Amino acid sequence: MKIITIGREYGSGGRTIGKMVAEKLGIPYYDRELVDKAAKTSGLAVEAIEENDQIVTRSFLYDLAIGTSYGYVNSTGVPLDLNTQVFLAQREAILEFAQSPCVIVGRCADYILRDREDVLKVFIFADRKARLERIAKEYGEEASKAEKLLAQSDKRRARHYEEFTDSIWGARRNYDIMLNSATHGAEKTAEIICMLAKED
Repeated sequence: MKIITIGREYGSGGRTIGKMVAEKLGIPYYDRELVDKAAKTSGLAVEAIEENDQIVTRSFLYDLAIGTSYGYVNSTGVPLDLNTQVFLAQREAILEFAQSPCVIVGRCADYILRDREDVLKVFIFADRKARLERIAKEYGEEASKAEKLLAQSDKRRARHYEEFTDSIWGARRNYDIMLNSATHGAEKTAEIICMLAKED
């Protein structure tokens, strides 16, 4: 059994598919749990992690305004910016959870665990129309707002991934398999991932 990391486009159903995979394989699923664990181990406030999760900011004044007590510093003792602290805190959580088989959604987990041979790195995508329909249906958003959410979310995820991995979000070389959830459907996509996870 492998550790499964799932990167996904916004509205592609990656979170739902990840839950299905975890349930089918009988292993833990980590998404929101990464925020709670990162807060507990780092001393950062949950609110600060949620506000800065997958957002790239480089403003010391912004960090100061958040009112967060710094837990991570550079080699000279200067506090790191809040966004970097959030990444490091979640990295620690991912490394701890990855001590046994599990499903981890997002947060550069594929990169953080890139040197491990027991990791199946998955990326879920879908065509724009299917994603917009899913956003409107699942989150109850109007078409115009769904368009904006899709664009903003994908841009934020791409910037965050590229900032901390020095690689391109969604690039096929970063994953073992890329699946179109609109073509296969959530159930079939989850079944394919489970099949691959069980292979030696």
